Amino acid sequence: MSQSWYKVDNVAKVFLATASRRDPRVIRISCTLQDPVQPELLNEALRSTAREWPQFQVTLHRGLFWHYFESTDLLPTVHEEDKAPCAPLYVPERRNRLLYRVTYFNNRINLEMFHALTDGNGGFLFLKSIVHNYLSLCHPQEMLGAATPNSASAGEREQDSFRKFYGASKRSNVQKDPKACHLRGLRLPYDQLQFFEAHLSVQEVLSKARALGVSMTSYIGASMMLAIYAELPALERGKPITISLPVNLRNYYPSETARNFFNSVYVGIVVKETDTLETLAPQFDALLKEKLLPENIRAQMDEFETLEHMPGIRPVPLVIKNAVVNLFTRNADKRVTAVLSNMGRLSVPEKLTPYVRSFSAFSSAKTLFTVVTSYGDDLVLGTASALRSTNVLSRLYRGFVQNGLAVTLYATEVEK
Repeated sequence: MSQSWYKVDNVAKVFLATASRRDPRVIRISCTLQDPVQPELLNEALRSTAREWPQFQVTLHRGLFWHYFESTDLLPTVHEEDKAPCAPLYVPERRNRLLYRVTYFNNRINLEMFHALTDGNGGFLFLKSIVHNYLSLCHPQEMLGAATPNSASAGEREQDSFRKFYGASKRSNVQKDPKACHLRGLRLPYDQLQFFEAHLSVQEVLSKARALGVSMTSYIGASMMLAIYAELPALERGKPITISLPVNLRNYYPSETARNFFNSVYVGIVVKETDTLETLAPQFDALLKEKLLPENIRAQMDEFETLEHMPGIRPVPLVIKNAVVNLFTRNADKRVTAVLSNMGRLSVPEKLTPYVRSFSAFSSAKTLFTVVTSYGDDLVLGTASALRSTNVLSRLYRGFVQNGLAVTLYATEVEK
């Protein structure tokens, strides 16, 4: 790392202020290989990857005015999976420890990271580097000359891109999103989350989406809205169902940072009883395309970063800043029904493809959070749910099947 410590970025400040036992703000990214994992070689690969990614070899500390990361000589160690997915990584009893863990189970390698450290895109780059180094140890001859998953310099990976690309632009006629309907019902006990992993065919889903003239994200988002609407009480049905969709800002700025660099857009629709996928998906798609216009994304990013540049903010004690961030986050949560994050099509260097079967991802959540990944023809919907009821997800998967899509589903066990 080019420096022994650095401040956290603006998104990280939100995660630090709002992390809880129910939602510890942990992302989990997994790579399933064709062959069972060899723990000793994976541990060796992890150690070598850690040296290539010094920005993740840090501990988190709390100052009077801000949190900051500090370089550490702590070495990561691989363990067989022994915790529930997205278990906490930053809690008082885990201070002065690394903010990520690597585990394995049969053919699968899991990387879990505290979201203040990086976003899903940065996490995938780190995991791909681990997999690359592991396969190079397992198959040294076959991996000779294999391209590395990421060619960015250490400085580019460490960049705070929010600060670098802040332009102080503003949107005109910005309308405040109305309060959305929320998924009611009992939460799982003991701060548990249940995780569902649904596998579909990329080509089959794309075919269905193209038949409606919409993107894959819009097809899945509209399907989710219909499943949620069917479970809403009558008094809630007049409110919009609002899906929050994280947006990778690297698609809008020339950034190769491996730190957090995303914003979220919100698609809200008051669903009607007569709505079907054929009527709802085009509405969703049109609203999403408008939200994703470059001028809107850039202005929204600048608005998010503005607070950091306001005079008088820096000397405010951290405890007050955290309280304000918590308040704003709670108000923002009132305008969100569920989260849908599409990580897009993932790839690995050509020489690695015979050994990699699939990728998947989860994020801890307060209610319902789905992460979409695709590799080859394998489309994976990884959903974390804090709700006892599984009715919404059951309706979503049944809806896919009724539309002619094959679904293979896995789920974790929980105490209810």
